[in-house]
Amino acid sequence: MTSDHSLLRLLHLCCLSLQLIALIGASDDSSPTSIISRFQQYLRINTAHPTPSYYEAADFIISQAKSLSLDHQTIEFRKNKPLILLKWPGKNPYLPYILLNSHTDVVPVETNKWAHPPFDAHIDSSGNIYARGTQDMKSVGLQYLEAIRKLQKFGFEPTRTVYLSFVPDEEIGGHDGAGMFAESDVFEKMNVGIVLDEGLASPDENYRVFYAERSPWWLVIKARGAPGHGAKLYDNTAMENLLKSIENIRRFRASQFDMVKAGLRVEGDVISVNMVFLKAGTPSPTGFVMNLQPSETEAGFDIRVPPTYNEEFLEKKIAEEWAPAARNMTFEFKQKVPVFDKWGKPVLTAANNSNPWWVLLAEAVQKADGKLGKPEIFPAATDARSFRQLGFPAIGFSPMANTPILLHDHNEFLNQAEYLKGVDIYVSIIKAYASYEGQADDSASKDEL
Repeated sequence: MTSDHSLLRLLHLCCLSLQLIALIGASDDSSPTSIISRFQQYLRINTAHPTPSYYEAADFIISQAKSLSLDHQTIEFRKNKPLILLKWPGKNPYLPYILLNSHTDVVPVETNKWAHPPFDAHIDSSGNIYARGTQDMKSVGLQYLEAIRKLQKFGFEPTRTVYLSFVPDEEIGGHDGAGMFAESDVFEKMNVGIVLDEGLASPDENYRVFYAERSPWWLVIKARGAPGHGAKLYDNTAMENLLKSIENIRRFRASQFDMVKAGLRVEGDVISVNMVFLKAGTPSPTGFVMNLQPSETEAGFDIRVPPTYNEEFLEKKIAEEWAPAARNMTFEFKQKVPVFDKWGKPVLTAANNSNPWWVLLAEAVQKADGKLGKPEIFPAATDARSFRQLGFPAIGFSPMANTPILLHDHNEFLNQAEYLKGVDIYVSIIKAYASYEGQADDSASKDEL
């Protein structure tokens, strides 16, 4: 009896110990369960355009800042578009600061095209978290915070001050977000030395990293000509002249795309041209007038130009070949972001040993058991350009390996194990950056790759 009683007591104590361990794990803010739960909370806030819930997102970010004892302020360069700025003070305020940037907004969704509701943050049996923003780029913003949480738990104290900016409007150009922030007195007083911003997922084991991006040129070409009967053949009709230009542009696009298909270039190294609209014809109550050739036509093109390309050559091609005045054609840019900074240098950040920030990042990723791919030019646009154009070094990096590229796509997801691995990657990067006591000169933002 005594032996049985002792055994029962031992089993009871074991059960109590397991319950206590479970309770401790559940209450541990840095446990994987807690980290994933906070990510889900952020993803469930609907910040999709055209009516992003910016204030709800701001309240969530501020609550996280308070839990980490980070300084915080809310800035509105435009009404109803809050920018949240967090600060983790360093021991040496004279060293240039680190800025970790992310955007709170996401692109719209077609809910009926998703396997799971896009703002439920559903986790499937494989551990994939489905939600708009998992890749672009709520993951990165929360990974910054989770990395700081872990560093604080380890007792780490930064030498350099670390700022975190959560900005609005990146998905609609970023002009009222990072654009105004970079030009503001607030930013000027921050003494920033390096900016980290978003990158892209990688389908293989190598993390992608970006030292520049292509500049968007949004071009509208118009053609004019005398209207005529639908049966009449004559030269220089508006439609015929526009079609000649479209064919010319199509051949140029094909020449650029062929280099990518052949493996001679990656997408960010070539000029992309895509026709995004075509307006022509004379409307009628039942559609269009069929026996009338229109006097005006126009087409719009989304062009992306890498900073390594001679923009004067492209401007000349547009004026002389794509929209020549001799064919009664005109053109205008709805947007034309320069490929040069204010010093006339290509807008890029050095990704070699001349840039200590690049070296530190590469070493930090390796120390965290990550693999870094060859540095690239980002194929689209990010907020990083607002800082690079002012001469600040900026690196685009989102730690998502073995992940299909699904930004702006249906069923956007990120595996929870990959997300947790990304937190550890940022622990290594932020520790390396915040501990760095050397001086990085301005050449980091101007030297070519």
